Amino acid sequence: MSYDNLSGRTAVVTGAASGIGAAVALRLAESGARVALLARRADRLETVVAKIRANGGEALAVVADVTDGASVQAAADAVHAAFGRVDLVVNNAGVMLPNPVDDGRIDEWQRMLDTNVTGVLRVLRAFTGDLVAAAAEGRTADLVNVSSVGAHVVFPTFAVYGATKAAVTFLSQSLRAEFGPRDVRVTNVEPGLTDTELGTHIEGEELREQVAGMFDGMGALAAADLADLVGYVVSRPRNVNLRQVVVQPTRQV
Repeated sequence: MSYDNLSGRTAVVTGAASGIGAAVALRLAESGARVALLARRADRLETVVAKIRANGGEALAVVADVTDGASVQAAADAVHAAFGRVDLVVNNAGVMLPNPVDDGRIDEWQRMLDTNVTGVLRVLRAFTGDLVAAAAEGRTADLVNVSSVGAHVVFPTFAVYGATKAAVTFLSQSLRAEFGPRDVRVTNVEPGLTDTELGTHIEGEELREQVAGMFDGMGALAAADLADLVGYVVSRPRNVNLRQVVVQPTRQV
């Protein structure tokens, strides 16, 4: 399903080389938006951009690392040079590295914090001016943050990951208090079990089997399901803000 009223909008999607980010970029472009795809893997980005262009869409691949402030700013400069002002930002880049807390994996904790929390803030800083200005001109402006049901549902060994996503959820709520009065919509999306590359980051056979058992027992959402949801959220009338959306496989409780 495509949403035809995104024509004329300019979007930035992070973590767009695969999974949810790639699917969201494809869906937004299919619905008429110009899309800048940000991620670290140039080859994967170009593959997604090629698909968009083959379908008649307009897209730009921008290599960027959300854990690096200079990289994010350079990406913003490239987007502005190519497309001008942005009115739709999807903060999707994330990493999931579950391990028991008593393993003391500070390296993993720091990576998740840098990507899942500070990365969101870096992207926000780079494009806040665009969103506020677009809204002030009477245009629709959206910030969509992809969090997780792990923000409020406890999964053993996922404590730090869940904490980073809880930060994103609370940040989204707080940002809406700042941006809503200026007509910038903020939406926090919390997916449940979703079939993406995040599962490949899991170390240890026992943890992998635990997650595989959850997928076998409950099934999983596809990245395209999340893309369809994001497309719906950002295509609502300008005065309608779907502020918090939790989406799970039907069997996940």
